[in-house]
Amino acid sequence: MDPQELKAALGAGLLSFPVTAFGPDGAFAEAPYRSHIEWLSGFPATVLFAAGGTGEFFSLAPGEVPAIVAAAKAAAGNTPIVAGCGYGTAIAVDLAKAAEKAGADGILLLPHYLIDAPQAGLFAHVKAVCDAVSIGVMVYNRDNAILQADTLARLCEACPNLVGFKDGSGDIGLVRQITATMGDRLTYLGGMPTAELFADAYLGAGFTTYSSAVFNFVPALAIDFYDNLRAGNRARTEAILKGFFYPFMALRGRQKGYAVSAIKAGVRLAGFDAGGVRPPLTDLTGEEEAILKELMETAKRL
Repeated sequence: MDPQELKAALGAGLLSFPVTAFGPDGAFAEAPYRSHIEWLSGFPATVLFAAGGTGEFFSLAPGEVPAIVAAAKAAAGNTPIVAGCGYGTAIAVDLAKAAEKAGADGILLLPHYLIDAPQAGLFAHVKAVCDAVSIGVMVYNRDNAILQADTLARLCEACPNLVGFKDGSGDIGLVRQITATMGDRLTYLGGMPTAELFADAYLGAGFTTYSSAVFNFVPALAIDFYDNLRAGNRARTEAILKGFFYPFMALRGRQKGYAVSAIKAGVRLAGFDAGGVRPPLTDLTGEEEAILKELMETAKRL
């Protein structure tokens, strides 16, 4: 997919990050993964992200990513697939090339590994990945990889295939400066954990879309919320927030890492054999899965 076509697709609707299915031995389980992707592709998400944060990119070996991308492409029909990418610059460049070869329509560059870096270093890191591929690239502003507006402006000049900016920092002042500075040069994606909780604020800051983790297991509710948010139907979005998202937030907050573990539990409860999470994450307890199951039933009645 041409980078500008991907940019348009990113801004055209809701986005999501499918979980990565693992078998009893902990290895990537392609058949249930493809089955889940096929199901999700029947709902109107405009782009799916393979091996992203909710897909446990941080626990994958680099060599696993191309197979996951290829499986997603085979199952997704006409839905574009963006591949997760990250770690240090050399690994990120190799990963980006391998994902492009596997059929990815774009790259999401997650924060680099471990250490803080100055803006000049972040510029060089992002540029190296952009230069390594011909497909579109998005940067993920989060944790130790916070690009300032002037650095991002320089990257936009140097990298024609840099088409997206995803924010998981929650720094509304910074992201508003970025949207005001870059204008329509980029597509802006909300990327806070359980993004629906922040979607109203990000919409006001110039972000037209976001990635929904709960789309993995309650896709109809996720689309309902997104459509009503864009339509300005505050009564409906607040009803969904109070009926589903705030209770889900309470469950998610019980343990570190449950922003991913709870999503994977929801996928299993929806009938897909996604397996458990890999260490260093832990799965929900049986009691917590029962709470999530009841929330999923509530979602059907909202």
